[in-house]
Amino acid sequence: MNLKGRDWIATQDWAVEEIQHLVDRAGALKKDFKAGRAHRLLPDKTIFLFFFDKSTRTRNSFEAGITQLGGHAHFIEASTSQIAHGESPKDTGIILSSYGHGIAVRHDLVPGEGNTYLREVATWATVPVINMQCDVDHPCQTLADLMTIQELFGRSLRGLKVAVTWAHPPGYELMEDQVKLARHYAAAAGSRLEIVDDMDAAFADADVVYPKSWGALDCFDDPMAGLARAAEHEDWICDERRLGLARPNAWYMHCLPADRGHEVTDAVIDGPQSAVYRQAENRLHTCKAIMAETM
Repeated sequence: MNLKGRDWIATQDWAVEEIQHLVDRAGALKKDFKAGRAHRLLPDKTIFLFFFDKSTRTRNSFEAGITQLGGHAHFIEASTSQIAHGESPKDTGIILSSYGHGIAVRHDLVPGEGNTYLREVATWATVPVINMQCDVDHPCQTLADLMTIQELFGRSLRGLKVAVTWAHPPGYELMEDQVKLARHYAAAAGSRLEIVDDMDAAFADADVVYPKSWGALDCFDDPMAGLARAAEHEDWICDERRLGLARPNAWYMHCLPADRGHEVTDAVIDGPQSAVYRQAENRLHTCKAIMAETM
């Protein structure tokens, strides 16, 4: 499967078979890493990593990943570059394409901006553009999540229940266009997307619980109002009682960093049903798969 030159911007831009190919490639790269086998698939290749936001796992998975593939990463904090002075996505895409072999961008702070920016860069770039998280998607995390779930449950996931919560409390409505997309792809896959306002109902008989809080869209420009809204839902936490509502072999997942004591208790995140460190580890190998296949 030849994926060279492809952009990795939104999960739905890729076919199911292509996504599975990336997961399989990540699994092979993980085995190489564990066995100490060199896998310098991108010798002398350069990728530019633009961050509009802070990062731990994303930055380090890409930097370590390209090094293990034989290439080199340039970390660029957007606020210290000419982007902060208004340099256009067009100029950024054209010029960096002439300097290296890939451009990755994390732009997730402002609803309505990040994905648009990434696609504008990609319009003008002649090298692959990779989304390290934007305002509507985090496809690198998605790939690592899928890899982790397949490691835990097997390749076929038909019939599993995955509960992504908050789940959600009133006042935390999701982006309508993204919900519409999710419903479309769920129907196409023969599965079901259900949105509830009861966290216990979401956890009931779940195979995977993924309790990740998010901000209220109508409080985006008012942080104090956002904090006050969150304070109304202090009981929305993944604790041992709530995890007990899921299936006996259910797994707790989180993209990290988790807000301990608010999103999840220590007993759950550090417990035997937690897959968070496996998840984080798989970020390295899925990032390597994306770069190896596209650059």
